[in-house]
Amino acid sequence: MPDVFADLVGQDEAVDTLRRAAAAAAAVLRAAAHRPDDADELAALVEEVEVAPGASGVSPGDPGAGMTHAWIFTGPPGSGRSVAARAFAAALQCVHGTGCGTCPGCHTTLAGTHADVRLVVPEGLSIGVSEMRALVLRAASTPSGGRWQVVVIEDADRLTEAAGNALLKAVEEPPPRTVFLLCAPSTHPDDISVTIRSRCRVVPLRQPPPDAVAEVLARRDGIAPDVARWAAAAAQGHVGRARRLARDPEARKRRDAVLAVPRRLTGVGAAFDAASALIEAAEAEAEASVAETDAAERAALETALGAGGTGRGAAGAIRGAAGQLKELEKRQKSRATRAQRDALDRALVDLAGFYRDALTMALRASVAPVHTDTASLAEAGARKWDAEGALRRLEAVLACRAAIEANVKPRIAVEAMMLALWKG
Repeated sequence: MPDVFADLVGQDEAVDTLRRAAAAAAAVLRAAAHRPDDADELAALVEEVEVAPGASGVSPGDPGAGMTHAWIFTGPPGSGRSVAARAFAAALQCVHGTGCGTCPGCHTTLAGTHADVRLVVPEGLSIGVSEMRALVLRAASTPSGGRWQVVVIEDADRLTEAAGNALLKAVEEPPPRTVFLLCAPSTHPDDISVTIRSRCRVVPLRQPPPDAVAEVLARRDGIAPDVARWAAAAAQGHVGRARRLARDPEARKRRDAVLAVPRRLTGVGAAFDAASALIEAAEAEAEASVAETDAAERAALETALGAGGTGRGAAGAIRGAAGQLKELEKRQKSRATRAQRDALDRALVDLAGFYRDALTMALRASVAPVHTDTASLAEAGARKWDAEGALRRLEAVLACRAAIEANVKPRIAVEAMMLALWKG
């Protein structure tokens, strides 16, 4: 079985940094084991430590070999931010300190069942203060396995201001054996607060090259090499999306529908029709992705509240549970909204790739197209619009993504985009 970092595609520099940090963390634990009276002094990890000579995988005096209590993983979508954070969490829990991928610590962490690893995956549009306070409280406990309490927060850019303040207090005064791993697109203040950033070590990830993504799809998933190369290019380095395109016919149909948009923009009415079709497709995809989970959650809650029971008081108990069911429906609605926006964003990325191809062809740039199967259409667009027109259309798509991220209603943002694409 490969080690825990095997799924990080094209991130050799980041993997090297994380391996050395995991080795440093293991060395700290070994030193503490020999000095049990000083075990609480692990709070010194607030500052990066230098480990003893001879520690496996660590170069003495190398500042890159240090371990610290808080990390931020940054990079574009699909670069593997959450994969890197989970892999590092597994390496920290590895009994060998290397992230071997076979020991119980590695296995349970990657499976999401390790008792000392807390994983926060926001289902809604934001991470609230109550959730963060509860997480920080639990993270302050002593590790049950004797190694580390690890808190992994995916999409830390969705922290509300109050939630960020709650996290900041924990990062400023961390418990001795707690490590915080945050994932965000960048260290810009819009994504992560400056004060949290100043107390974390940053691990930048880059967009994996298509060749590396294609190689992984062919080797690990058994996908035909030609299909893997096409999917890797079409997904623009996003490993998960490349896998879906290569294996899911429905994903390919949705992509084809999006790339047909430029041909449909023949007038104002057609622009509004195209906007409606794009929104409805995103809603349908989102509904399909959450329907099964929603039904299972509701059934489990109703069962826990006594639904279907025949004993005395069972009917009254389920009637009194209306508040909990309403709260569940609220969470599910928030998750559906997030899923819809994610689906719409994937469509906009595909559309941006098309206009990028038209722009590079208009400029006669010697770069490969993102969408090889629509290259002829992009070339026709390049001749019709020239470079300036293609650039304006690309900017309209990117502006739509930014507007939706700023909580503009998706339908309004998409309609404005379609009109801009039609007018050029």
